[in-house]
Amino acid sequence: MIVRTDPFMRGVRRMWKEALLQVLIACLPVFMFMVWYSKPERTYYTHIFVGIGCGIAMLLNMFFSTINDHGSNFDLRLVPYLIGSLYGGIPIAVVLSTVLAATWTFEIANHWEYLLLFVGISVYAPILFSRISKFHSSNRKGKLKIAAILCLILVIMQSTENAIGLSGLTTTDKWEIGYIALIFAVLLVAVTFVCVHFTELSFERIQLQLQLHDVSMKYRNEVRKLQHFIDNSPLMVVFCDSKGRITHVNDLMLTFVAPLGRNDVLKKKFSVLLEQMDVQAESDPVARILKGEEKLTEILKWNGRMLYTVYFPIKETLPEENEGVLFIGHDVTELQRLKDEVDRMERLSLVGQMAASITHEIRNPMAVIRGFIQLLNERSPSDQKSYFRIVLDELDRANAIINDFLSLAQNRIVEKQPSSLNELLSDLLPLIWADANMRGQMVDIRLDENIDLFPMNSKEMKQLILNLSRNGMEAMNDKGVLRIETLNLPDSVQLRVIDSGTGIPSEKLERLFEPFYTTKANGTGLGLALCLSIVERHNGKIHVESEAGKGTTFIVSFFKPVYMYG
Repeated sequence: MIVRTDPFMRGVRRMWKEALLQVLIACLPVFMFMVWYSKPERTYYTHIFVGIGCGIAMLLNMFFSTINDHGSNFDLRLVPYLIGSLYGGIPIAVVLSTVLAATWTFEIANHWEYLLLFVGISVYAPILFSRISKFHSSNRKGKLKIAAILCLILVIMQSTENAIGLSGLTTTDKWEIGYIALIFAVLLVAVTFVCVHFTELSFERIQLQLQLHDVSMKYRNEVRKLQHFIDNSPLMVVFCDSKGRITHVNDLMLTFVAPLGRNDVLKKKFSVLLEQMDVQAESDPVARILKGEEKLTEILKWNGRMLYTVYFPIKETLPEENEGVLFIGHDVTELQRLKDEVDRMERLSLVGQMAASITHEIRNPMAVIRGFIQLLNERSPSDQKSYFRIVLDELDRANAIINDFLSLAQNRIVEKQPSSLNELLSDLLPLIWADANMRGQMVDIRLDENIDLFPMNSKEMKQLILNLSRNGMEAMNDKGVLRIETLNLPDSVQLRVIDSGTGIPSEKLERLFEPFYTTKANGTGLGLALCLSIVERHNGKIHVESEAGKGTTFIVSFFKPVYMYG
């Protein structure tokens, strides 16, 4: 049994004091790095900072190390050397290796230690450099494994040096040196592991900051996209909080409540918007949603437009809690117009079916009746001929109505030839002027000389122009002026028929082209419907502008084929 003398215990106590100081110095670069590495933008300079910090720690470890009576010292400069080399990269590892070799050179007392230093560096440096790239690509567990292997090699090298120096010592001195070597090996591995662990914590902290920053940026981008979508959506969108106050309103909604701006409506009750739009509601729909109703839909009419509106609650995480109300409004005016157009086409189809089924059945008896009326007219006294003429005129009028039925109902393919609208009007002017003279009216013709040709059916186009002209004449008094214009536009040829009559009320304009709808006392309601049918067969559209007391303008646009302007 070995008896430990007082000098031995004093050596152990001194060794532990030195060990504590060496551990603090060895860990100093890591703690400095944790304080310094607090911002993601410093990532680029981490290897430089770690290299400088570890170099300083190596010099401090050397400065504060002491040599005992047997020539061995307790020096943990290998810890910052190892940490700095692994995290600093190969350039830093080369610099630190040079510093380590230089400091050890000054401490060599025996010639054989030079050889041992040369062999140690020659063996250890290639192993260290080969592990650096793998160290950076590994996870924490892999990095600890690499650090453990490198520490084991250092322990073996240090143990070899100590073993060489044991010759000639007493057993007690050998135990003391062995004890110091064991503590050194344990502390070398433990402190290296601690340094790697806390360094990785610093990197993970910055990684979390970067991930948090990326998530935050993605969240902000998604919020910005959603905000952009809401503000530029073709829907009216309004958000209200749990107290019914407006928290957000998109741009389209603001156009409906002009001149109020966004700042004028935020934090106000939703009823402010309804009042500005002059919409009368039986109750506040937002308040009804806040009281527990799941969904409300309403159809609002505003300035001649139809709005489909929906109110529904915005739920929080707990289903029973209501965070606010979302209002969405959709302008369905165009959809309603399309629906009305479909209804009109269905009525036209019904008219066509009626006309096709009864035309021949009516025409044949009427032809027989007209023939007998003409025969009776020839054989009747002269004072009764006027009666027969009235009957014949009414039969002709009934026959004209039947012809309009047929023209409106036929969805046939008409033959078209490129023609000039001006030439067609020139052929019709005598008829139009004669009709105007009989009514005591004037006709003003304004033709565009550079009019382009476009495919048309001359017979149908004459019927269209005569119908529009006679409608205009019938709407004016005996001093009225009918103006007929042609315009050559880049993509269309335009015909305008303008009268100076009393105009058409706005509520009647929408139904003007419906079959059987007329504003005349003796009209059939088929003339304008027939005009619309002709225009559509000629790839055109017809538009009416009218103001009470100032007359009416029929604008017919015939679109040119693409090859003429495309």
